[in-house]
Amino acid sequence: MPAMPEPAMPEVAATLQTFLAFDLGQRRTGVASGNRLTRSATPQPTIVATGDARLERAAERIREWAPDALVVGVPFHPDGAEHANTAMARKFARRLHGRHGLPVFEVDERYSTTEAHAQGARDADAASACIILEQFLRSLP
Repeated sequence: MPAMPEPAMPEVAATLQTFLAFDLGQRRTGVASGNRLTRSATPQPTIVATGDARLERAAERIREWAPDALVVGVPFHPDGAEHANTAMARKFARRLHGRHGLPVFEVDERYSTTEAHAQGARDADAASACIILEQFLRSLP
């Protein structure tokens, strides 16, 4: 099967300066905060929850950090094909947007967890969220 083309990054308004990123897992969701100026991300405590409880913990972080926009890592198979976790991450992104009305940007997060483990991160979930957010921030003009 041929590799799927990379989706084009949507236009990100220059007024969007602060971001909160999520790396969704089955039971754990990594979180990172970052900003456009420094193009760096800082790990935040990982959310350990599922379903509506996960959304409520994410809502608490959004209220605490008051970001301009959100970033959600979306996983794909190495060849670019979607799988069950792809749909789960996209649903999470839609629900965040619906609840908070903030722009939500999806980022291909293939290999972010592998990279976080290779870096020896103590909390691979939060480190993955940082990798996802920094990848997003580096893509901005």
